[in-house]
Amino acid sequence: MGSMIWLMGLCCWVFLTSHSLSALSSQRTRGSEKHVEGTVFIDGKISIGKIDNDFVCATLDWWPPEKCDYGTCSWGHASLLNLDLNNNIFLNAIKAFSPLKIRLGGTLQDKVTYEGEDHQQPCTPFIKNTSEMFGFSQGCLPISRWDELNTFFKKSGAEIIFGLNALNGRSIKSDGSAIGAWNYTNAEMFMRYTVKKGYTIYGWELGNELSGNGVGTRVAAEQYASDVSSLQSIVEDIYMSSGYKPLIVAPGGFFDANWFKIFIDKSTKTLNVVTHHIYNLGPGVDQHLMEKILNPTYLDGEANTFRSLQNTLKNSSTSANAWVGEAGGAYNSGHNLVTNAFVFSFWYLDQLGMAASFDTKTYCRQTLIGGNYGLLNTTTFIPNPDYYSALLWHRLMGRNVLLTSFSGTKKIRAYTHCAKQSPGITLLLINLDGNTTVHAQVVSNTTWTLRHRHRRNKLSHKVKIILLPRGNKQSEVTREEYHLSAKDGNLQSQTMLLNGKQLAVDSSGEIPSLDPVIVNSSEYIIIAPFSIVFVHMPTVMLPACK
Repeated sequence: MGSMIWLMGLCCWVFLTSHSLSALSSQRTRGSEKHVEGTVFIDGKISIGKIDNDFVCATLDWWPPEKCDYGTCSWGHASLLNLDLNNNIFLNAIKAFSPLKIRLGGTLQDKVTYEGEDHQQPCTPFIKNTSEMFGFSQGCLPISRWDELNTFFKKSGAEIIFGLNALNGRSIKSDGSAIGAWNYTNAEMFMRYTVKKGYTIYGWELGNELSGNGVGTRVAAEQYASDVSSLQSIVEDIYMSSGYKPLIVAPGGFFDANWFKIFIDKSTKTLNVVTHHIYNLGPGVDQHLMEKILNPTYLDGEANTFRSLQNTLKNSSTSANAWVGEAGGAYNSGHNLVTNAFVFSFWYLDQLGMAASFDTKTYCRQTLIGGNYGLLNTTTFIPNPDYYSALLWHRLMGRNVLLTSFSGTKKIRAYTHCAKQSPGITLLLINLDGNTTVHAQVVSNTTWTLRHRHRRNKLSHKVKIILLPRGNKQSEVTREEYHLSAKDGNLQSQTMLLNGKQLAVDSSGEIPSLDPVIVNSSEYIIIAPFSIVFVHMPTVMLPACK
């Protein structure tokens, strides 16, 4: 390590005092255009988290076309029961991730029954009924549709997490609580059929939003833990000779510290993944969503949930990992031209970075398609801006997460990972300021070890090393940058620009290539107003990325 750091030191400028760092926090104004110089600081010694290689995940839901919110019906034919599986854009959008985790579930999953091979019970669709919980009757997944879905999933290479109905067998009391044990008869039949047909399931998840106070109804933590134990026993039995076992996932609800602690402590031997949901922006009808998204203090608020869950897991004997099982930002289907527009990438990418920094292994976006928060347009399947944000994250951000901070302005969100499938690091910078261009240098800390040729002892100095800019314009050291911005500077645009070029599928439905610009490493990173930049620095070798 000492020799490596010595070589790095020869190539970099070394800061021995903090004077020059503080100088870069200055602001200057040229006419109406404001510029800020700032510093990205990366702790390169150890990683603070480790995400799954397939960290990016998206959901498919059950909502029928009649699902409406605030007078808007935004689901169309995006349900698991009616989605067009022959759409080429849809197939290519999933294949581009190679692989993409897809969680099948949502509010109505706890009202779904599964048709059997014998077809003895009628298999009826969801019917709108305002007197029923969630506004719909019980619905059924036809066995033929399950076959069609699995044919598509295999073709696309998707990894499937299936959300099971956790309310079967329970009765709902007047206080809103669901009592009784889970009746798993129908679910077990469905799971056995799935294994018999050779359909690969990455994980079986029990229930949707039944934790804590619940949505619609709730289940006590102790009972839920008992039900997860039943699920685990079923999986052990059914997959005994399959050569692999899917993950046991639960509870798929909103984080409640007391409920989650009890549930996790009583599921230490049965649970693989703890899932929680995030809709921290409030209802989709809120007219202040954009203000929240562009407010760094508001964005910081969700860190409390991640931190609390991380501490709960650390203080338990469980080996389970944390996932975000569903996150759409604004509940009740989102908000058209906000949660499906460029501006939402500020929230989405910030969430990915924040979740990863608290050791969250997977993050499932609500939705892949459907509602006003889909990665794909519900009608045309054309990718919305967040699709490209997700794909760039998936391709550039490696598993090891590095502690990162920014000084110079509070409007820059900064995250760093070791690079994915390539040397170096990848930096994500998000500029929430619409009037300020930021010129950023990158600094890291490390230990610089000097060995004296004629002495056994060695001297170690903790120093700050400038990673960018470095060298001169004649240097051959370069980096790759991916600048994301909205078409015509309109934050509510559904068209994203990459390095100034519009991203769009071609006539064959192929996803466009996502190519960087090559920048000499003697130059500062420039983050334009209301823009996002991924920076791959292949020549930067930090100890945490060994």
